[in-house]
Amino acid sequence: MDQYFAGLMTESINPNTTRIDECSTEEMLRLINAEDERVPAAVAAELPSLTKAVDLAYERMKEGGRMFYVGCGTSGRLGVLDASECPPTYGTDPELVQGYIAGGDIALRRAVEGSEDDKEAGMKLVKDCGVTAQDVLVGITASGSAPFVMGAVEAAKALGTACIAVVNNPGSRLGGLCDVTVAPEVGPEVIMGSTRMKAGTAQKLVLNMLSTAVMIKLGKVYNNLMVDLQASNRKLRDRSLRLICAAAEVEPEVAQEYLEKADGQVKTAIVMLKTGMTREDAQRKLSDSDGYLKRAIGAGAL
Repeated sequence: MDQYFAGLMTESINPNTTRIDECSTEEMLRLINAEDERVPAAVAAELPSLTKAVDLAYERMKEGGRMFYVGCGTSGRLGVLDASECPPTYGTDPELVQGYIAGGDIALRRAVEGSEDDKEAGMKLVKDCGVTAQDVLVGITASGSAPFVMGAVEAAKALGTACIAVVNNPGSRLGGLCDVTVAPEVGPEVIMGSTRMKAGTAQKLVLNMLSTAVMIKLGKVYNNLMVDLQASNRKLRDRSLRLICAAAEVEPEVAQEYLEKADGQVKTAIVMLKTGMTREDAQRKLSDSDGYLKRAIGAGAL
């Protein structure tokens, strides 16, 4: 028996749920819910570390770097999920935030046994993805020791890449390799070792905050509006109009008119409405302002 694993909080037995198999359905759910309530506080305790992680990622990405999520099992799926949501939400290039899971994309639907133990595959992933010193790599693993993730981080560190650990155990092996460690301690799982539960929930919250805060700092948000979204379906096209109405304080008909004039670009339409600029001038002003809408409007206000 590996003493490292035996000592992990996420592998220990939860004394509050030892008789959950004897509970009624409602009693089971109340036990699970009571344990889930511990997660936000665990994440809150890591806000100082998460602040460092956000600032580190932002510094790399504002200079043209990319962010890579690397994980196994639930952790890998959460990284892929967060990465895949960035383009439609913030209009980013799919290359900007990338998510990878041990075992490849097939592992998103079906467990690929043994893939998380393949350290060489993690190292190869970094090489195949062309990770550079300009980038940031986020290793996600509840135990903080998955060889696939460890291999990816070791290979990235050798290149000078900034590395962030998102784990659920203090003093983890992965944390010792990374520049910043975010480690919400959620305690033993309801079902021993089932880290898709509290640990996974904590990781989801951390990744939500990491990517959202970075995107805000990159100018992808105006007030609390996702003005860089890609209107790729009916719902998002309708949201685009509502964003313009809210930001420029105009009626839907006017928003529609300017969205068309702006070739479907929400930011451009807002600058045009707020400043009276032509589309070309609005696009130029946004470019000069590094995409920050408030800077563009302030610089071009009548």
